[in-house]
Amino acid sequence: MGKENYAMDIEEIKKLLPHRYPFLFVDRVIEIRENGLRAIKNVTGNEAFFQGHFPDYPVMPGVLQVEALAQAGALFVIYKYKLGNKPVYFMGIDKVRFRTQVVPGDTLILEIELLRFGGKVAKVRGKGLINGTVALEADMVAMIDL
Repeated sequence: MGKENYAMDIEEIKKLLPHRYPFLFVDRVIEIRENGLRAIKNVTGNEAFFQGHFPDYPVMPGVLQVEALAQAGALFVIYKYKLGNKPVYFMGIDKVRFRTQVVPGDTLILEIELLRFGGKVAKVRGKGLINGTVALEADMVAMIDL
């Protein structure tokens, strides 16, 4: 797959987000819109958390699914408002729902919509989809260290 098929690769993502393995959960941005983005988290059996999270039936922990959404949200705010490498800190989360399990082999599509940004605070709505089916959704609030 050539670069023309996506909006931001892992190296570009790492220039904007401070996260690194094993806590970088956005592999690629596939679309950037005026008010949001779509990104990918490829879920593989090699993930460190699968060693202890139901080893006989590996399921991606919900808290890490939310972290993937939060990282995608931070990435969008940093990109849209040209914040460089300013840290973005998670402040709150509302309306979290898990609809289906996320397992190795899944491609989790992270969809972010900016609800508002003012001062140092951003609020986004996120959805994680597997094969077009909503796996999780959440509203998240973050503070940017300006």
